[in-house]
Amino acid sequence: MNTPTPDPGTSGDLDTGTGAVPSRGTGRPPSLTRPDGTPVRVLVVDDDPDLAEVLSGALRYEGWEVRTAGDGASAAAEARELLPDAVVLDVMLPDTDGFAVLRDLHTVLPEVCVLFLTARDAVEDRIAGITAGGDDYVTKPFSLEEVVARLRGLLRRAGMARRMDEGPRLVVGDLAMDEEAREVTRCGDLIELSPTEFELLRFLMRNPRRVLSKAQILDRVWSYDFGGQAHVVELYISYLRKKVDAGREPMIHTVRGAGYVIKPAAGR
Repeated sequence: MNTPTPDPGTSGDLDTGTGAVPSRGTGRPPSLTRPDGTPVRVLVVDDDPDLAEVLSGALRYEGWEVRTAGDGASAAAEARELLPDAVVLDVMLPDTDGFAVLRDLHTVLPEVCVLFLTARDAVEDRIAGITAGGDDYVTKPFSLEEVVARLRGLLRRAGMARRMDEGPRLVVGDLAMDEEAREVTRCGDLIELSPTEFELLRFLMRNPRRVLSKAQILDRVWSYDFGGQAHVVELYISYLRKKVDAGREPMIHTVRGAGYVIKPAAGR
């Protein structure tokens, strides 16, 4: 059966037969993008192709890049290629269960947002999903509108997406940068940065949760070829930490032997 992809503005509560209920027409909220302005990336993992098709259509309607997988093995392969910001993950799969898939995903993408999707609604199943590292849990039948809304909330809270109507702003957790005004705030407090510090922080914030090597930073911020200039990066990272992380939960982290990464503070 080929279930047509519903327009998320469709009204009514008719079950499509896939476990998804068309959304009510309440007007679309502003679209989300990744902090660097590129489309949000979502992986849908479900062994029901009709459900995956309907759900993917709703997510693509948001302007997001979506891929699907029907089992744990293909989910792992797709995740390594797509590097998704969020995963919609069915608990029951033909070759494994969603909890095992999540453990594998976290070895590659430790910060990815995960929304479990399942027909099992027992309290112990919900607890198992959250304990395994899932961020949210939706039971079938569900409305497409609810799934999209929950994903939007997860992505915003994780600092992995921003609204398109927010203007030229980069947001990672409670740290925000207005690129046009060249202003940086954390928890609303203004942070004064030198031009070089601003460019370094902008490069980090355009690549949240991604480890950037010293060579990449030198090439982008200083336009140097890597070679004996690592101390420059180390020096300016230390300057940034004193201004961005001083007296707060740290956001800028060193990954030994690899480089630096910025991500929301613990608990954000």
